[in-house]
Amino acid sequence: MTADVWLPIAADEIEGLPAPAESGLTYRFWDGGPDFPADPADCVFYVVPYMKGSEIAVRPMAAMTSVRVVQTLSAGIDHVTPGLDLLPPGVALCNAKGVHEASTAELTIALILASLRGIPGFVRGQDQEEWRAGFYPALADKSVLIVGYGSIGAAIEDRLAPFECARVARVARSARTTERGPVQAFTDLPALLPEADVVILSTPLTPDTHHLADAGFLALMKDGALLVNVARGPVVDTEALLAETRSGRITAALDVTDPEPLPQGHPLWHVPGVLISPHVGGSTSAFMPRAKRLVAGQLTRFAERAPMRNIVLTTL
Repeated sequence: MTADVWLPIAADEIEGLPAPAESGLTYRFWDGGPDFPADPADCVFYVVPYMKGSEIAVRPMAAMTSVRVVQTLSAGIDHVTPGLDLLPPGVALCNAKGVHEASTAELTIALILASLRGIPGFVRGQDQEEWRAGFYPALADKSVLIVGYGSIGAAIEDRLAPFECARVARVARSARTTERGPVQAFTDLPALLPEADVVILSTPLTPDTHHLADAGFLALMKDGALLVNVARGPVVDTEALLAETRSGRITAALDVTDPEPLPQGHPLWHVPGVLISPHVGGSTSAFMPRAKRLVAGQLTRFAERAPMRNIVLTTL
């Protein structure tokens, strides 16, 4: 039996991989194509193709009887969770913590500023040669609520610091204390939502966060508030969001939608006050160098029988 590693990036493009002769590892390139590069039963380390969807991510997993590590190149793992029951026990599922924080936080700030300062309207005005002067909301002096305070949520707060926000509140699954201040529990949302001018969603998609931003959640947001979703589309109930944004009571900036990709003709495309980017939070020039460093580091630890980093769960 060989010890295969399936990579969605060609091995000769990744510096620092363990040498095959010394590690006993054989590198196979697979980026989700119709043909597998080798027998999945020989794969011991599976790096999931990036942004290819759940169907492709899960397709080889039932036959991966020898796999010990499944490594995503995304912060979220929802695209591989349907295949976890197909894996043998003891498989470490690792995410890409450290790869996407900077890029996702950058886009979050860009979406907030673009929405508040009316940038989409300026672009439309330029197309029509219209000078759309006026007063627009600032991020300064606003109250911001970050819902989902993992590494991406913390990176977002780091980048909010220079903007002189009146307050930044933090919410996660469980309460804790950080260097920047307390993190409150999801159960505190009913008291926090009415005070926030900007609500940022940066949670993973789990059964607990599916439709977290439902009709009740959105109804608690103050009039004129901005909802920013850089998490996953199904964290928001799309029908409830349509109702609130169509009325003009709140606005939204969405890097992710449900459904996704958002199909032509979907009403969300044309709601005034809704800004949509096509799930590009992590898709920047910063991605590939960081992804390669993550993969090389994880495989070095694997070859040295050292503990993996970023373990989200271990299969039973």
